[in-house]
Amino acid sequence: MSRSAETEGRRAGARAATAPCPLYDAAALRAAERGAAAASGDAFELMRRAGEAAWREWLDRWSQAYSLLVVCGPGNNGGDGYVMATHALRNGRKVAVVRLREHAPRGEPARRAADGYRDAGGATLEFDGALPPAEAIVDALFGIGLSRAPDAVAGALIEAINGHGAPVFALDVPSGVDADRGAVAGPAVVADCTLEFIARKRGLRTGAALDHVGEPVLASLGVDMSEHAAYPVAEWLRAPDLGRWLRPRRRDSHKGRNGRVLCIGGDHGHGGALVLCAQAALRSGAGLVDAATRADHVAPLLARLPEAMPRAVESSDDLRAALAAADVIAIGPGLGTQEWGALLFAAALASDKPLLLDADALNLLAAQPRALPADCILTPHPGEAARLLGSDTARVQADRDAAVRALAERYRCAVVLKGAGTLVHAPGQGVRVIGAGNPGMAVGGMGDVLSGAIAALRAQRLDAFDAASCGALLHSTAGDRAARDDGERGLLPSDLMPWLRRCANPRADER
Repeated sequence: MSRSAETEGRRAGARAATAPCPLYDAAALRAAERGAAAASGDAFELMRRAGEAAWREWLDRWSQAYSLLVVCGPGNNGGDGYVMATHALRNGRKVAVVRLREHAPRGEPARRAADGYRDAGGATLEFDGALPPAEAIVDALFGIGLSRAPDAVAGALIEAINGHGAPVFALDVPSGVDADRGAVAGPAVVADCTLEFIARKRGLRTGAALDHVGEPVLASLGVDMSEHAAYPVAEWLRAPDLGRWLRPRRRDSHKGRNGRVLCIGGDHGHGGALVLCAQAALRSGAGLVDAATRADHVAPLLARLPEAMPRAVESSDDLRAALAAADVIAIGPGLGTQEWGALLFAAALASDKPLLLDADALNLLAAQPRALPADCILTPHPGEAARLLGSDTARVQADRDAAVRALAERYRCAVVLKGAGTLVHAPGQGVRVIGAGNPGMAVGGMGDVLSGAIAALRAQRLDAFDAASCGALLHSTAGDRAARDDGERGLLPSDLMPWLRRCANPRADER
């Protein structure tokens, strides 16, 4: 098997996307493993391929390292580690397998792998509270089967791995990470690289998992998921996927064809939120942008953004003409939850126009739940999502996939669940995971930029689900580009504006 076939998708986003990138859950992967084992007639064959692929990937990254520790668990993940350790031993490396006393190999394939390592002259050490010196560590402790916090003894071993100082290479899943949900319930390995086997896992691309995976790389092991009735549970979107929706414009385009967005918000003390929303809508390609806000904010908004058309709104009556003219309404940035904001929120809901609800519009909805138009888009962060679900932030973050599905089901519309590994879902659609964004974007005002970007794409005739997906990806990609030269800390929402334009024109941005 060629090296390119073995490790697909290295440095995702560096090449043009050619097809959707599917993500799977543990049930689908187990089904594929069983099917592949039955097809080969040898349950050990997949383990052999996995261990060989792991050795090749390790050699590609740490070829100068002489000594390595391979931490093996009792199951198939540990068996993969024993096979890799055998390859390392036979290639002249100093190798030691470390395991817990109670982690003797279970199951015929894992025992066979451990026997092969022992027969090659390999040494196995029982963990005694500390790990010996080594230039690299391989985590083969737990695989996709662990969905709870490790017990105290395993937790101590994981903490020892994290505190060792050597680079860590995780096989399939960093031990302690829930591969389905992305949750981390206790100690979990922090890897520099994770080599996923057979297919990419949904949970490794959202939530707390992102602090543990390092660089994900795929080794398919020659298994075609479609041959084993294994269906993807999500789709992973990366920067090149923007070209799926953002095509060159027609030469005879005009501003009306590119849509008119009405941004509503900016109560006293929060005028900047609406400025960011309106500017993002323009930079993401809207033909016209109106901004309905407090009278005190009109002059500053004009001075900052003369391309927008601000209007003073003190009552719902002042909003009628703008509502009638709009193709899409983005409401919430800086809106507040007092009488002014509540009146404008009610008027927007009654407009029968495509809506995007963010920030205080979501808080008003949570306070008084009601039916929404089918083409509405909600963009909550985890705290807002918790209020909309009558839950709490910890529960939302413990299963982000379940939360975004529950929101879409409850409100019957498209939902963007913001956060690390943003998720997008709508009734009758799959879940899309945004494979872009960075911690520098955790600053006030970023959500206002996202609202403007999505509203602009909706006005450019993308449907609600695609506008939400493309907008979230565009926003995150612009954030990555803005942080690339000067770093993440100190990144401002306004720093994204030139990059929204560049990333919304993929061909120009690639030149």
